[in-house]
Amino acid sequence: MKHSPQAENILAQINAKTKLGDLRKIAKQIKKNHELAMEFWSTGQFLPRQLAILIMDKKLLSQELIDQLDQDMQAHPLNERTQLIDWLMANQLSKDKKTITLMESWQDSSSALQRRIFWYYQARLRWMGQTPPPNTEELLAIIEKQLEKEEPEVQWAMNFTAGWIGVYDKKYRARCIEVGNRTGLYKGQMVSKGCTPDYLPEFIVIESNKRNL
Repeated sequence: MKHSPQAENILAQINAKTKLGDLRKIAKQIKKNHELAMEFWSTGQFLPRQLAILIMDKKLLSQELIDQLDQDMQAHPLNERTQLIDWLMANQLSKDKKTITLMESWQDSSSALQRRIFWYYQARLRWMGQTPPPNTEELLAIIEKQLEKEEPEVQWAMNFTAGWIGVYDKKYRARCIEVGNRTGLYKGQMVSKGCTPDYLPEFIVIESNKRNL
C-alpha cells in the first residue's frame, strides 16, 4: 500500500526507541483519523499498529473489521498479539456500547484473541471498581471447568478475572484461591518489583490487602 505524505512523515518519526508515551503524543496531535489509522496498520509493524489503534474511529469497528484486524495480528509473536488486542480493547472497544456488546458475545468465539478480550473485559468491569454484572457465579463455574484447557492467551485473562472476583467478592474468594492451588497456573512466576504475581493465591491476598478487603 502506497502511503500518503502525512503517513510517511509520521512513520519516519517511529523507531525502536519510540515509547508508548511518544505514540500517545503523536495520536493526540492527529486526533481521530480512521483512514490514516488504516495506513499505519497496513505497515504490518508493531509500533505503527499501536499508533493506528489510538486514532481509529470506534464507530467504524464492525465485527468484520475486528475479524480482519485479529487475522492480521496473527503475524505477530504472541506477546505482540496480546498487547495489540488488549490495546484495542482499552482504547477503543470498551468506549462504545456497540463494541461492548460485541465483546460480550465473544465468550465462545473461534478466535482465541476475541475470547481473551471477553474475559479481560469481565475482569476490567471488576478491577475498575464498577458494580459487576450478575454473572459472577456463571463465570467462575466456567473458569473452574475450562481454565486448564484454554489457549495461553485466554488462560491469562480467565485467571485475571478469577483474581478480581476473589479480591472483590469474599463469597467466592476461597473458590478462586482453590482454582490457583489446583491448577498451579503461574506458580513460581517471577515478576518485576512492585508487580503482583498472577498466581491466584498470591494475587488475591496481595490485592485484597492493598484495599483492606
